[in-house]
Amino acid sequence: MKAIVVHEYGGPGVLKFEEFPDPVAGPGEVLVRVAAASVNPIDCKRRAGLTKEFYPMQFPSLIGIDMAGTVVKVGPGVVTFTAGDRVFAMADNTYAELCVVKADVLADIPEGLDLIQAAALPLVTVTGNQLLSATGIKAGQTVMVVGAVGNVGRSAAFTAKDRGATVIAGVLKKQMDEAKSIGADQVVATDDDTAIANLPPLDAVANTVGGSTAEELIAKVKPGGVFASVVGAPQNAAKYPSVKVVTVFSHFDRATLQFMAEAVRDGKLVIPISEKFQLSEAAKAQAAVEKGGFGKILLVV
Repeated sequence: MKAIVVHEYGGPGVLKFEEFPDPVAGPGEVLVRVAAASVNPIDCKRRAGLTKEFYPMQFPSLIGIDMAGTVVKVGPGVVTFTAGDRVFAMADNTYAELCVVKADVLADIPEGLDLIQAAALPLVTVTGNQLLSATGIKAGQTVMVVGAVGNVGRSAAFTAKDRGATVIAGVLKKQMDEAKSIGADQVVATDDDTAIANLPPLDAVANTVGGSTAEELIAKVKPGGVFASVVGAPQNAAKYPSVKVVTVFSHFDRATLQFMAEAVRDGKLVIPISEKFQLSEAAKAQAAVEKGGFGKILLVV
């Protein structure tokens, strides 16, 4: 098969489009022909060697987490999937024509959802849902989603509204217009000191950004409230012992992924796709992710 192969840590140029041995589905595994893979910031960090302490690569290595595709073959003991099924997942080594996925972390793509679009969803939608869940927010309470126009933030804001919470979207001034489309009850510029000062006491914060913004916002959480974050605790968290700080690490949950994907299919949640590259253009795709911007970037196989 053709795949993106990494022989050393470095910039996007270390991503090589090469022949690589076809993977084989073992017991409890499924062989999937990849239709598209999503490019995530963690992929770029891993390629650069920034995660080698806890997520190392053994060279030559493949890369990639998100994928959508079609089942080619199932390994021994797999009865939940058959050849031809449309599936998606958070997996490993997804920048490739074929990948092997454990059956227990694979999900059926909801009927009516585009196969390519599905590749954009696993990591960001599940992470956003789990971030919001970590706040313990209840109907009628108020949560601020920080970084709300990002894909994890959008997913958290949708989940909060689905649970009956009042949602304040925290974004940069330049993102205010974009934020009006995500369904929040209020939009606040996090780089406006007056706007932050005027925030009401919050039951919870669902945070996707770090630095001084996080440090300012933990001070707005009510005693007994929760500050949940995908980027670690604010540096000043110790000053607010009455606030529960939760660091969130995404983990696979089939029901959550399918619920979020159905919301995308039904138009209740929008995860924008900004660009699509061919698999061979993975270096360009990762360079584009590192520049930042709205929307997911996909590799189409």
